[in-house]
Amino acid sequence: MFRLAHISDIHLGPLPGVTYRDLASKRVVGYVNWQRNRRRHMRDAVIDTIVADIKASAPDHLAVTGDLVNLALDGEIEMGKHWLETLGSPDDVSVVPGNHDAYVPGAFDKACRSWTAWMTGDGINTPIDRDAFPYLRVRGNVALIGVTTARATAPFMANGFFLEDQAERLREVLDATAKRGLFRVIMIHHPPVRGAVSQPKRLFGIARFHKVVQRHGAELVLHGHSHEPTLFSINGRGAKIPVVGVAAAGQAPGGRRPAAQYNLLEIDGEKDNWRIRLTRRGLTGPAIPPSDLEILELGADAMA
Repeated sequence: MFRLAHISDIHLGPLPGVTYRDLASKRVVGYVNWQRNRRRHMRDAVIDTIVADIKASAPDHLAVTGDLVNLALDGEIEMGKHWLETLGSPDDVSVVPGNHDAYVPGAFDKACRSWTAWMTGDGINTPIDRDAFPYLRVRGNVALIGVTTARATAPFMANGFFLEDQAERLREVLDATAKRGLFRVIMIHHPPVRGAVSQPKRLFGIARFHKVVQRHGAELVLHGHSHEPTLFSINGRGAKIPVVGVAAAGQAPGGRRPAAQYNLLEIDGEKDNWRIRLTRRGLTGPAIPPSDLEILELGADAMA
């Protein structure tokens, strides 16, 4: 059995010092949002509690599906690297970037350089760029496939993009891992399903993504971005492919969004007979440690 933990939308705080020059961009919108809303509900103490519970659960691997930071300031990206170092070895933690990690032009490249160790495929030790996605890591009989949808957008927009060049590379990875009989997990920030988020936050390329996984297969998709513990599916060949979201890892109880959670997935079986057990663990109150909120058995029968 392979045990995979999944968190997303950490939004590390507090913000480092912000200059007027930093705010001469889309960042001014995000800064106002942070001051008015996010800083009151996204708390480091909550993140620390969730991470401590993950470590106590001792998963085999941890998937982090984006939005480590808020405005993608240089200081935030460096803080994100230090935080990743506290999670464990880069071999045991896989990251894909979110829209906040690519908040302004140039931020995506800086995040890639800083977080390379957590966003590269097996055997790759050089700095990465957008063309390095999707990356592939194989742990046991599980293929962890990291896709990026992160791109700088206009103010008040938080869209993601899944374009044809990455789709072609993903087809190749899915085919190669299928031949090896691996359980294929796609990690992506924006939910690749319609209606999961509002139009200004949606993914461009949903139909393209569906076509790729329907033709080439996958066993599981993990995403963030919505800050919601959701469960969707994509019709695959002979079975539905679970698409699993998660609440924001830094969300304190009492806000309009669900309090912080993480997913713990137990993967067992073999090709054509995989079994997945999903447990959501999260906060239930301001001073209450994480508890099991929901346990789901995922697979062709459960998703029907």
